[in-house]
Amino acid sequence: MNNIVSPLRCAAVIGAGTMGRGIVISLANAGLRVLWLDNNPQMVEAGLEMAEQTWAQNVAKGRIDAAEAAARRARVEAADGYPALAEADLVIEAVYENLALKQQIFRELDGLIKPGAILASNTSALDIDAIAAVTSRPEAVLGLHFFSPAHIMKLLEIVRGAKAAPAVLEAAQELGVRMGKVAVVAGNCHGFIGNRMLHTYVREARMLLLEGAWAHQVDAALQGFGFAMGPFRMYDVVGIDLEWRARELAGQGQDDVAVQVDNRLCEQGRFGQKSGKGYYLYAPGSRQAEHDPEVDALVLAESERLGFVRREIGREEILERCLLALVNEGAKILEEQIAANSHDIDLVYLNGYGFPAERGGPMAWADGEGVGAIRQRLLHLRERLGSHWQPAELIDRLAAAGKRFADVQEGRA
Repeated sequence: MNNIVSPLRCAAVIGAGTMGRGIVISLANAGLRVLWLDNNPQMVEAGLEMAEQTWAQNVAKGRIDAAEAAARRARVEAADGYPALAEADLVIEAVYENLALKQQIFRELDGLIKPGAILASNTSALDIDAIAAVTSRPEAVLGLHFFSPAHIMKLLEIVRGAKAAPAVLEAAQELGVRMGKVAVVAGNCHGFIGNRMLHTYVREARMLLLEGAWAHQVDAALQGFGFAMGPFRMYDVVGIDLEWRARELAGQGQDDVAVQVDNRLCEQGRFGQKSGKGYYLYAPGSRQAEHDPEVDALVLAESERLGFVRREIGREEILERCLLALVNEGAKILEEQIAANSHDIDLVYLNGYGFPAERGGPMAWADGEGVGAIRQRLLHLRERLGSHWQPAELIDRLAAAGKRFADVQEGRA
């Protein structure tokens, strides 16, 4: 891949939803010409209005001047079809999470985009190799996982496929720097670094609800530890219905015990902040989360329906289970070389998931606790709660050698 344009000058974005809008703003802010395509041209028009408002707000706050706002707007132009993207150096697909749809888009792009152009998917979890495989240029395909809102959130996960060329990864990292992002390279697995770890963390939070805790209690414990927000407050902000709809589309996962409370909330139209109620209540126009006894009643009813015998659950157990779920999965990610080192995992959690900065990230926190102690705590959880708490093999090795996660490079200590 010696014909990669460096630095990238012209990017194209497919999709004008919330994520596509933030990506376009980020690219234009970084000085790139941006071609913008959506199968509904009105979405691009609405996106351009939103971008103009964003830049106007930046002028009003003194962050940029009017000339810079005009220059950024001038860099963005609507495209009327895939052929109009032919000269782009980079194309970022930002449509909803559906593998078949993304593959269809990449097949079309592959035949139209110039040789040497990079094709990127803004997927948050899907298989990058499965997307790359439908093209004649798998070495030029990668994931660029932006976090919403993309023009504000600092984190960018760059997902390397099995065949991604080093020059392509370098170009993506350079672009990340130009956009002011904290760019972390991740290997290809379901959920990459951040969402793979998040899955284990929120699963524990959801199980704690069924076993005896309350949403506001779990959130208070984690916010007390220093998280920007607890898991249920987070779901209200991003939308409880996103995962619910994804499970419906995929035709799997809806019968998982852990998501039954979410399913009941969504069936009642309680999607979170955007609908005025989710795990919490929100006054019209307010982002202030208010405790809702109706949710407690719903949680209690689901617990009983599923056969749980509820018990008192304290702050210490909430922290223990949620934090150790993160650390154990992080150890597996290190072991599998999905992350280059523990620092990269910490960067993801500090910049994309609200982990408290003063604690350094989940792996740094675990090093401070002592890997041997972490192992003993995981074994205790395994005895109480089952085999999914089996410590990662890397934890066994590090504990035996008296080493830390920070000592691991490329899966080996």
